[in-house]
Amino acid sequence: MADQRPDVFGGVDTHSDTHHAAVIDPLGRHLADQTFPTTSDGYRALLEWLRSHGRVIAVGVEGTGSYGTQLSRVLTGAGLTVFDVNRPDRRLRRQYGKSDPIDAYAAAQAAASGRATITPKTHDGAAESLRILHNARASAVKARTQAINQIRSVMATAPDAVRAQLRNLAAADLIVTCARLRPSSDLASPTTAAKFTLRRLARRYQELDNEISEYDSELSALAALAAPGLLAIHGVGPETAARLLAAVGDNPERLRSEAAFAHLCGVAPIPASSGRRDRHRLNRGGNRSANAALYRIAVVRMQRDRRTREYVARRTTQGLQKKDIIRCLKRYIAREVFKALTCTDSNERGLAQAA
Repeated sequence: MADQRPDVFGGVDTHSDTHHAAVIDPLGRHLADQTFPTTSDGYRALLEWLRSHGRVIAVGVEGTGSYGTQLSRVLTGAGLTVFDVNRPDRRLRRQYGKSDPIDAYAAAQAAASGRATITPKTHDGAAESLRILHNARASAVKARTQAINQIRSVMATAPDAVRAQLRNLAAADLIVTCARLRPSSDLASPTTAAKFTLRRLARRYQELDNEISEYDSELSALAALAAPGLLAIHGVGPETAARLLAAVGDNPERLRSEAAFAHLCGVAPIPASSGRRDRHRLNRGGNRSANAALYRIAVVRMQRDRRTREYVARRTTQGLQKKDIIRCLKRYIAREVFKALTCTDSNERGLAQAA
């Protein structure tokens, strides 16, 4: 017998310790809302609570890439349709206020009205592993940059005896020399204090450098297993592949088309026409990490790929500036990358090996 229960839509405002859920009917009328803890029992209770109000058509969840990740896994595993919902814009918040029930009902209304159309990432495969490793690598790179900047800052104010020993050294030689400094035990001396600090910062730099090398090795191995077709593209290395795979997720089929992928990466032109003026403007949204990966591919090809250099020369004679040419290149590269990401033959074999 067909399910005779009423149709309902759910919405969830996610937080670190609690999730606030709400239910509405197809007309948008508020039915109920309740708070649940972010535990395994809490997720199951939220699912049962949603189903107790009727046949759940779809659920809008805020923050499926952060606080709502595990909840999205539970709801999707139970067979529910889940959509990623952006937080309400500031204009609506100024008009209606801000609270957990308001945000939960807004998420449910977004799912019911069709405004929410983004299928969340599954976060259950090699792409998620690459995202975790890449984020840790980026943090290590940032800390290493801070360490070398601090070394140069200490050198700028250190006593002349220290500065004379380290002046005009290249970065690599500077790190090695600072790591081998032998300060005396008199910490009251600025010279000793400077040497102590420089040695510690240099050794921190070396540790971070080794850590980054380990991340690079791990990213290379995992990217080769997860997306061999992507690495075959000219200009794509392990770090770039990790950025792109992290943006797409373990379920690239959630992207409806190559244009959707371009929009995700922020390389799809936005119409900005008015009256007789027909023009497009740069899309400054999307995943900026993926956008940076496409930019890196474009720059590498402009330096080393003959066809790309010919294209740049032709577009330059047509009057385009370099930034506009790169913008066009990124759009073409996005099309090529999307085909590699959605090529089921090679990617399914790689993902199976990675699993």
